[in-house]
Amino acid sequence: MNQLREASLTNTGLRTPYGKTNSQFSAEFDPSTGAIWGYFNPKGTACFSLGLLKDIRNHDSALETNAGHVNFEGAMHKVNYYVMASRTPRVFNLGGDLALFVLLIKSRDREALLHYAKLCIDNMYPKIMNFFRPDLTTISLVQGDALGGGFECALSSDVIVAEESAQMGLPEILFNLFPGMGAYSLLARRIGMRAAEDMILSGKILPAAELHRLGIVDILARDGEGEAAVQQWIASTYKRRNGYAAVYRARQLANPVTRAELDAIVETWVDAALRIEDRDLKMMGRIVRAQMRRMAGEAVTDITAEALAASA
Repeated sequence: MNQLREASLTNTGLRTPYGKTNSQFSAEFDPSTGAIWGYFNPKGTACFSLGLLKDIRNHDSALETNAGHVNFEGAMHKVNYYVMASRTPRVFNLGGDLALFVLLIKSRDREALLHYAKLCIDNMYPKIMNFFRPDLTTISLVQGDALGGGFECALSSDVIVAEESAQMGLPEILFNLFPGMGAYSLLARRIGMRAAEDMILSGKILPAAELHRLGIVDILARDGEGEAAVQQWIASTYKRRNGYAAVYRARQLANPVTRAELDAIVETWVDAALRIEDRDLKMMGRIVRAQMRRMAGEAVTDITAEALAASA
């Protein structure tokens, strides 16, 4: 085990940044393992803004166009692993752009809401499908809060690695909505429909250890050691990566998530969003303000609890 750990840690220096330098999504590539490390690097609140979604799509569409290869230092390299992580301390991603949702719902702009939701699915579906390469494995590295759409993003990977202090959950029910960009489909395939519904309807934010017990988180790492845990997992499975990827592909074939399913649920989400009332929009606003305080470095350890306390 120590040898594997040491071997994995030596890979750190081999990763080199590539792609656009002004993007809200930064990427590094390790040619020794064929691993892309993609990092959310959002401006402002660490949520899925339109800008972040577009920057992720620009990066990932090139990977699809190149049939699972990346143009790195003037040559095409095969990608074996795609690791999704975040540059924001203590936050993986806080989910949908709630401030935008409030504006669009108040203006009754169904077309703009649907555009946003479809852009989310444009990002999610290729990742669920391993960028249409059966031998490419996806990994989510969660080192902080993954809420709403952030949790959905983590769930779209084959393997979820989370540090002990990470928290994940789906708080949408608190403002009378539900997570419509893949949570139901992906959770149901991991823990069953009834358990998925219970989690969605509870609105609870759960610690990584509990999610590991439930079988949602695959690897639980100590705080500060999540990246090393990913490197160690890659090092320990690298010689059998074809077999591992084939098992994950079989999982998809046995219980597929289709684009049609995701699009239909998105339509349901948009219609539900346009039915919520003023009190629900006020709760959204409280969550946005709690997010902003968290991003400003204030002592906000549970965004949803803070928003609920403000509504009491």
